[in-house]
Amino acid sequence: MSDKAFVRREIIDEQTPPLTAFGLVGWLRENLFSNWFNAILTFISLYFIWYVLSGVVPWIFLSVWNAGSLSECREIAIETWGDSHGHACWAVINDRWIQLLFGFYPSELYWRPILAFILLLISLAPVLFTDAPKKIFYLTAVYPFLLPWLMWGGSLWVSVSALLGFAVGYAINRYTSEIVGQLGSVILSIIGAVVWWLYIGPLLLSQGIGTILPLALEPVISRDFGGFMLALLIGVVAIGCSLPIGIVLALGRQSDLLILKTISVWFIEFIRGVPLITLLFVASTLLNIFMPPGTNFDIILRVMIMVTLFASAYMAEVIRGGLAALPRGQFEGADSLGLNYWQAQRLIIMPQALKISIPGIVSTFIGVFKDTTLVSIIGLMDPLGLSQGIRANAEWNGIYWELFAFIAFLFFIVCFLMSRYSMYLERKLQTDHR
Repeated sequence: MSDKAFVRREIIDEQTPPLTAFGLVGWLRENLFSNWFNAILTFISLYFIWYVLSGVVPWIFLSVWNAGSLSECREIAIETWGDSHGHACWAVINDRWIQLLFGFYPSELYWRPILAFILLLISLAPVLFTDAPKKIFYLTAVYPFLLPWLMWGGSLWVSVSALLGFAVGYAINRYTSEIVGQLGSVILSIIGAVVWWLYIGPLLLSQGIGTILPLALEPVISRDFGGFMLALLIGVVAIGCSLPIGIVLALGRQSDLLILKTISVWFIEFIRGVPLITLLFVASTLLNIFMPPGTNFDIILRVMIMVTLFASAYMAEVIRGGLAALPRGQFEGADSLGLNYWQAQRLIIMPQALKISIPGIVSTFIGVFKDTTLVSIIGLMDPLGLSQGIRANAEWNGIYWELFAFIAFLFFIVCFLMSRYSMYLERKLQTDHR
């Protein structure tokens, strides 16, 4: 055997992997055709997709957009394609899309709900995105009081008075907490706000600035509300109010105070054990029985309250799950820093619990928004209620799929955006290393 060794002086170029190991072919082989069983499932799925799309795509795109009735739609389809089946009649959407969006809201006042929606998007920006200008927080603070004024109209000073009631309560709580303690200041702030709303505010409206400088919009009754605007209004209010109420209920359920814990447990279990439609029937019919004679409690406000309470119970359980998932060391660490209960909850406990609960919170939001369609059962004209009225018209009697598809598309857009924001927020708050 020779003791000489051979050493190559040049580097050999890397060989490209086989075509079946990378690119589109590699992905297909790894994910869809990795074995014979997956290959069979792939072919079955492709056939099912082709079967569905071969019927749906022509129905959507080979359709009629301009017609005055369903019968005219069918005549146009027969003249164009020789058959009225398999072709959508989007003319009903072209004819009634404004009604499906705004209901019976006065057409000359459409600018008000449109402005309210634009202001909603602007006011949500600093809440949803950290890089939004912080000055928009002022709009976020006053938007809950601008919304009813824009939608229902009336005097602007009613909304201003409601806002000042919260300002009075905040001022009392801030300047009396060191004197009477935290609990005493909270009680005094609630009393001060209620006194303002019941006595001082109405007095100033009737005999003060309300008569000197009247600023008002044309009133719109609640029965004129409808369409997707109504669903969005109820959904936004329920989502915005259910989260803080759910946090309070979750903390109350874990509280050591027996009365507070009992009230929270009974409320959550009762609401979760009753269907939402039952609560809506209570809001629409039975609630007026327990009100003083002559009291006019707005139907939409009643529905908002019931939907909010319903969502709050489920939100409380979602947040309680997040609190239970935190290790005990987080609570002990807050105690070791000398933080009181509310400081620990605000700075350490609740941010982590809400982070854990993001998927459940957003799922609850999506479910609440879709549940707003139940208001059609109690006579409110949401998109589904309006679709029944449209189908009752002789011109569009017998049309179903087009209306439901358009309504489903509207709800899908909102729910999809909420879902995508949930994924964005989870990625942004992700602190583990993988």
